[in-house]
Amino acid sequence: MNENIIEFRNVSIDYPLKKYTIRAVTDVSLGIKRGKITALVGESGSGKTTLSSSIIKCISEPGKIAAGEIVFFDNADGEEKETVVSGLKEKQLKEFRWKRVSMVFQAAQSALNPVMTVEEQFVETLLAHGEVRDKQKQRERCKDLLSYVKLDADRVLSSYPHELSGGMKQRVMIAFSLLLNPDLIILDEPTTALDVITQNYIFNLLKQINRETDISMILMTHDISVVAKFADYVGVMYGGRLVEYGTVNDIFRKHRHPYTEGLIKATPSIIGDIDKLSPIEGAPPDLMNLPKGCIFSPRCPYAQDICRGDEPPTVYSDDGSKGRCYFYEERKNGR
Repeated sequence: MNENIIEFRNVSIDYPLKKYTIRAVTDVSLGIKRGKITALVGESGSGKTTLSSSIIKCISEPGKIAAGEIVFFDNADGEEKETVVSGLKEKQLKEFRWKRVSMVFQAAQSALNPVMTVEEQFVETLLAHGEVRDKQKQRERCKDLLSYVKLDADRVLSSYPHELSGGMKQRVMIAFSLLLNPDLIILDEPTTALDVITQNYIFNLLKQINRETDISMILMTHDISVVAKFADYVGVMYGGRLVEYGTVNDIFRKHRHPYTEGLIKATPSIIGDIDKLSPIEGAPPDLMNLPKGCIFSPRCPYAQDICRGDEPPTVYSDDGSKGRCYFYEERKNGR
């Protein structure tokens, strides 16, 4: 069995506009490990959501995959099959979504229909995918999932979204994502607008689901502090590029890309000295006017002349990590 459930192979994603084209994701190659949690971190606009949404072909209009391919490895029937996502027809795509890959969107209050009860929305999804037409079995399935995410199933099923708190709605969306037993769940900032205690509860619940069901997960977040506790693998994105990738230990203890270092140093801690925090100087890149050479060079404290010439290649390390930096190997033991 392939150790990856999804592979991005040199994927680039464009947004063609009238006068110019914005390249939101550039030449990303990344394998999502089966049964593990992979986090994609980076500032807003780094390409995290665009890249992950491409798995289910839900890139916002007029975005499109301009180069490369996304391959899904399915072994549901005991025999592994490769599915190129971009080649799926409408009927195949409908089955692929939710049954193979589901998504928990950033704002649960926007993803839920305000004029339908939770039960009506669950049943509508089941019927749309040809699942469980027996009403009693439908209700039992919904109750089981809501109970699994620690909700009062009878109360929640008869409720409209506005009658639920933010944390409850987010857990409803997590239950929704499990409805058709997918192999992979995409989590787009799943705790946005929730208080810290509820955020921690949601992340613990997601990790429990991953460990108990072996469902693979992709988490997109700009908050690198939650990643150390939650994820197994981390991909750091900047300006649409994957600038570093490795295990959680690689990223937090042995990181080598200056941008990763900057993210970690800028993250506050309840036990750390606030005077030791150091923000990343400058602003994220303008995708319509990219700097020459390494995209991070204008903000990089270690940038040299070579960094401002040509864009650096991806350097692969013996330990399985990789980074997009001319000095990636040199920084293995620090500078």
